[in-house]
Amino acid sequence: MSKRKSAKYKLDRRMGENIWGRPKSAVNRRSYGPGQHGQRRKGKISDYGLQLRAKQKLKGYYGDVTEKQFKATYQEASRMKGDTGQNLIGLLEQRLDMVVYRSKFAPTIFAARQIVSHGHIRVNGVKCNIASRRVKVGDVISLGNKAKEMALIIEAQNLPEREVPDYVAQDGTDKVTFVRVPTLDEVPYPVKMEPNLVVEFYSR
Repeated sequence: MSKRKSAKYKLDRRMGENIWGRPKSAVNRRSYGPGQHGQRRKGKISDYGLQLRAKQKLKGYYGDVTEKQFKATYQEASRMKGDTGQNLIGLLEQRLDMVVYRSKFAPTIFAARQIVSHGHIRVNGVKCNIASRRVKVGDVISLGNKAKEMALIIEAQNLPEREVPDYVAQDGTDKVTFVRVPTLDEVPYPVKMEPNLVVEFYSR
């Protein structure tokens, strides 16, 4: 399991964007980067810098997955037919922790990963604690009995800043079905993601 040890919102400040769309983000108060040099005038970013930034932003959005996992996902996407960027987004959206987050079972992707790892999620009725598990089309993801009463999950379901996307069909408040693998334009990112730059970064 990937665990972010540093402050989550430092990533927002480094990127200069509220990448999770959360009201608590430090970018809402100050848009410059962290640290004593954060307010310095920025020079022009090179093509490599833009590609690296796009990769860090996408990787960070999905819960700061490890470089090893992220690169393996890219390599799998590049072997598939069709557009590699679209394939990459599709594979990332099929992660169990991301489906839990999209279903509004957790307020953040980090909380979604924790809920999965603590055994509160069922896939087709069977307990699963592997956050990186690939969800298939037609799989039913549901909450365990204890999870239905957790304050964290009740809070997440009432969050106004996020909606459950069309490719995740709700069946009541504790069960969803993964209907289809989404395309880039279907994914409700709060900021612009550029998987084409990520593809360029890895194919150098």
